[in-house]
Amino acid sequence: MSHSPDTLAVNDFTDRSGAQATRRIYGEALLAAARRDPRIVALTADLSGPTETDIFRDALPERFYQAGIAEANMVGMAGGMARCGHIPFVHTFSVFATRRAYDQVAMQVAYPGLNVKLVGFIPGVDTLLGVSHQAIDDIALMRALPGMRILEPAAGQAAAAVEEALAHDGPAYLRLARANPSAAAADYPPPKDGLARLRPGRDGLLLACGLGIPAAEAAAGELARQGRDVGVVAVTSLKPLNPAIAEMARQVPTVLTVENHSVIGGLGSAVAELLMEHKVMVNFARVGVRDKFTHGGTTPYLMAKFEMDAAAIVREFLKAAGSA
Repeated sequence: MSHSPDTLAVNDFTDRSGAQATRRIYGEALLAAARRDPRIVALTADLSGPTETDIFRDALPERFYQAGIAEANMVGMAGGMARCGHIPFVHTFSVFATRRAYDQVAMQVAYPGLNVKLVGFIPGVDTLLGVSHQAIDDIALMRALPGMRILEPAAGQAAAAVEEALAHDGPAYLRLARANPSAAAADYPPPKDGLARLRPGRDGLLLACGLGIPAAEAAAGELARQGRDVGVVAVTSLKPLNPAIAEMARQVPTVLTVENHSVIGGLGSAVAELLMEHKVMVNFARVGVRDKFTHGGTTPYLMAKFEMDAAAIVREFLKAAGSA
């Protein structure tokens, strides 16, 4: 077996303090959507607890499918269901939804442009389980597939991501961090066209996604104490990327991207491509995993170890701005 079954994997799916999560926003949103639309079905690869689909399973058992630890087969099942008129939501850990089942995702979902929603949990370094479970290249893989939409909501915004995925008649990948009680209380504005503006700033701009968002906010606070007025924008749609980012970048001298992913092929790469295509010349740098494999550990430890925490963001911003 390549990953823990439900009874074991759920033990890793806790908040930062070790307490079991009490509010599972994604699972509740998926069930609410399914009650409205009878075409929605849920599939999971022996991870109904960690992917919050036990809520769906218990309420709508006739529309829930337990595929076992067979992710490639599960994606094939979803492709067939989509051809029959269903809207399958396919659930597992991010690394298994993308890297492990990549050929099936490409040939049985993306190529025919089917209305399948892939939902990956514990992306990047957000797990104690180590390199085999850490999806540090999933955005890059999904970005390369024609027609694949990629959504990574801010904490507490998983419900909005479900609605965005449903509004797209085609394949979509949702990249979700683990549930925790603080996520329910996160006061982020609803994203609009894939962006949520969290803080204005004239001296620079931090473009962040996923777990990079709270780190970017903390870094902006520290930079403010140092006399730097730096804005923060949560990028919740990584593909397509809103071209308004280019106009935001024109207004500041320095732009930094922050992501819980490799700096190769992820948000930083996407933004760099957009800025060059729009001929926007700014000081530019990326914060993320630096062309290396990571290892197991708590999320705060790994974010600091691989220089993706607030302190690292401050250092990289000052360096890019020529002030380090």
